[in-house]
Amino acid sequence: MKKLIECVPNFSEGRDMAIINQITAQIETVDGVKLLDVDPGAATNRTVVTMVGTPDEVIEAAFRAIKKASELIDMSKHSGAHPRFGATDVCPLVPVANITMEETVEYARKLAKRIGEELGISIYCYENAALFEKRRNLATVRAGEYEALKEKLQKPEWKPDFGPATFNARSGATAVGARDFLVAYNINLNTTSTRRANAIAFDVRERGRPLREGNPVTGKVVLDEKGNKVWVPGTLKTVKAIGWFIEEFGVAQISMNLTNISVTSVHEAFDEVCRKADARGVRVTGSELVGLIPLKAMLDAGRYFLKKQQRSVGVSEEELIKIAVESLGLNQLYKFEPGKKIIEYFLREKDEQMLVKMNLREFANETASESPAPGGGSISAYTGALGISLATMVANLSSHKRGWDDRWDEFSNWAAKGQAIKDELIWLVDEDTRAFNMIMDAFGLPKGNDAEKAARAEAIQAATKHAIQIPFRVMQRSYESMEVIKAMAEIGNPNSVSDAGVGALCARTAVIGAHLNVKINSKDLTDKAFLDDILKQAVEIEEKTVALESEILQIVESKL
Repeated sequence: MKKLIECVPNFSEGRDMAIINQITAQIETVDGVKLLDVDPGAATNRTVVTMVGTPDEVIEAAFRAIKKASELIDMSKHSGAHPRFGATDVCPLVPVANITMEETVEYARKLAKRIGEELGISIYCYENAALFEKRRNLATVRAGEYEALKEKLQKPEWKPDFGPATFNARSGATAVGARDFLVAYNINLNTTSTRRANAIAFDVRERGRPLREGNPVTGKVVLDEKGNKVWVPGTLKTVKAIGWFIEEFGVAQISMNLTNISVTSVHEAFDEVCRKADARGVRVTGSELVGLIPLKAMLDAGRYFLKKQQRSVGVSEEELIKIAVESLGLNQLYKFEPGKKIIEYFLREKDEQMLVKMNLREFANETASESPAPGGGSISAYTGALGISLATMVANLSSHKRGWDDRWDEFSNWAAKGQAIKDELIWLVDEDTRAFNMIMDAFGLPKGNDAEKAARAEAIQAATKHAIQIPFRVMQRSYESMEVIKAMAEIGNPNSVSDAGVGALCARTAVIGAHLNVKINSKDLTDKAFLDDILKQAVEIEEKTVALESEILQIVESKL
């Protein structure tokens, strides 16, 4: 449920590991940020660093690394094969999970402003973060590179977006941007021919291939009135691709960069390559992901392939990933390990979701122990999760019921809605315990001088408000689950109508139990306006839930 962004700063040093290590060490000083990759290049004299984490922490880590780079890298002495104009040449932010591009742009500009003001470095914002349309393209912003920067900064049209318009000979300038997530993805073929792999790559990549007269392979390349090649675009937008032969595995591949997976997804690219390969007498045998991928991309792939089979997409996260892995052939060259390849899984702490990783006996024993957590809030959330799970089961059984084949999509949609509610309630099981621990931590803060007392009091109030919001969210989501439960009682598989009834009982218990926790956690909150509003809403939710439960049970009884 955390917001996650990726940051990929490029530093103009690729040969001196002592300098590179000092820069990346700054990233590792920030909690909530994971250093994923450090890729130095001697020829380019450039290092590409990849980190991911929560937004505020990522931009803090990026700032510290950029500051260290400005201290260690002297651009007046730099040379390399890659275009560059600063010690930190570019620093793009990339939305990964639970965050929009618009929000990511705001973080990019916040970082850009801080670098410019505190480090005295000229900053240009590019791609989605650009303040001016003509600065959207990085190549335009960086034109002339470091050597032309002094003269460029003197031109009014190239006044930096942030920072001074004076030449910083040591650090140069930095481009800070926001872009979409790039997935490096290779598709395996049952051929050793690089030429055939290239032909398929040209069929699908956005740039396509040069237009030729007559024979599309050997014909003369067609030029426009300016003498430039005329290109025939490929079928996939925002995709770069080339064919090559991998000696290690003895197969040819289509090597692809999917530069915007919201435009062309991994599964869409895979299926299109399958079609184009088949047309050329070549078969796709599998694929591989290079680096990490967002969880959403894998879940979307799982749903896509289930829909092609006319099967319900309302299955667990684990099942969706399994379907995606098998359908894309991601196990062909090496075993696909979700914990190492999916960003959100890679970032999980070892003890995260400790309660929901327990088996039923362990969970019951932990609840019955002398520890105050898990308590009623966690139990309410789990009870709600069980209730919507029953309704989701009815939806899935209904989608596969013999004779109801034409209704699979209808029930699939209900099951998907149920899975989404279930997943959040499962998360809230542990979040309720984390909220309790936050209160305990706040009470443990020092209270010596006036400043410490004020900070402690503020932390207690913030933790208390959070501890109220968590069970209130359990109430909201459990009440929302009643819509699915009622639908399954009315139109679902009649052999499972009792399961819908039990689901309604669980949802009602979850709402009333969570309401008790909202009230007990409210005792010490001083924000009365917030408290009055949330308590009023909680009463309304409980009343509506009880009435709806009665209505559902009447439907169930009428069918028994």
